[in-house]
Amino acid sequence: MLRHLGSKRVLMGLTLALASFGLAWADDLQKPEPGKRIRVFLFAGQSNMEGRADGRELTEADRVQLKQAQNQIQLAYNHESLRPLDVVKPSDEIREIYRRDQIFGPELFFGIALAEAWPGERMLFIKQTVGGTSLHGCWNPDWSRAKAAVMGEENGPRLYGELVAYVKQVLSAYAPDEYEICAMLWVQGESDRKVEEAAAAYGANLSNLVGRIRQDTGDEALPFILFQVGSGKVIEGMRQVAGTVENVTLIPQDSDPSSGDYYATMENGHYNYQGMKKLGSKFAEVFLTEYAQKQK
Repeated sequence: MLRHLGSKRVLMGLTLALASFGLAWADDLQKPEPGKRIRVFLFAGQSNMEGRADGRELTEADRVQLKQAQNQIQLAYNHESLRPLDVVKPSDEIREIYRRDQIFGPELFFGIALAEAWPGERMLFIKQTVGGTSLHGCWNPDWSRAKAAVMGEENGPRLYGELVAYVKQVLSAYAPDEYEICAMLWVQGESDRKVEEAAAAYGANLSNLVGRIRQDTGDEALPFILFQVGSGKVIEGMRQVAGTVENVTLIPQDSDPSSGDYYATMENGHYNYQGMKKLGSKFAEVFLTEYAQKQK
């Protein structure tokens, strides 16, 4: 099934300026080879999707693999200029706190793994992240001031609508038959665990998010892969959705360093180079094992 964005719901609210912005990228976006489509992946969440891993720690072997992946994969990240897949510059605040000028999230090693598995494919990653944001508030497809106020986010961005609009911006330079949206990757939950009402509602909110992104991308079976973060009722909600909703996969996490589900972190809970490399590779393993063959 060809997956491409329609023009209803959130997309109907796009302005002419946004459409023009997307068309301005037309000369920069790679084109599909004859008979093929651009493979599109969506990435969203809070700070551990954005990434705090130190890009300076990439090994020579990593860089060789990344250089090859850059021939196949473009990254559209938080409305910045389109680029080949790469590490990114942090905000001034993150640079000051973490003392690094290059960071990366799970998309980096996800892309490296997919480029190796799919040497003949061209891909586009579209990523939107805002640290410290909740699913109950900012990311809620059914945003309301009351729900956002529970999280202190009533004056924050409405990120779900912004994500769908951003995807539409980027893809507007393609004809509908030139691309296929293959999956959405999600890392978020740490904020919701801090507020009882949001934690208790996480499963319902997550199920709604999955349903809405499928509706707004025109694919009722779009694979949705998420990483286990947060605690308590947030994790219960993640497990419930992954266990009952088709084509939703939860990547488990364990705090025991001897476990295969352990992901190394820095002192503040953000994943370091090793942890983020493992997470990106795990996302790729799940997609390639569970979903890729269905899309051939």
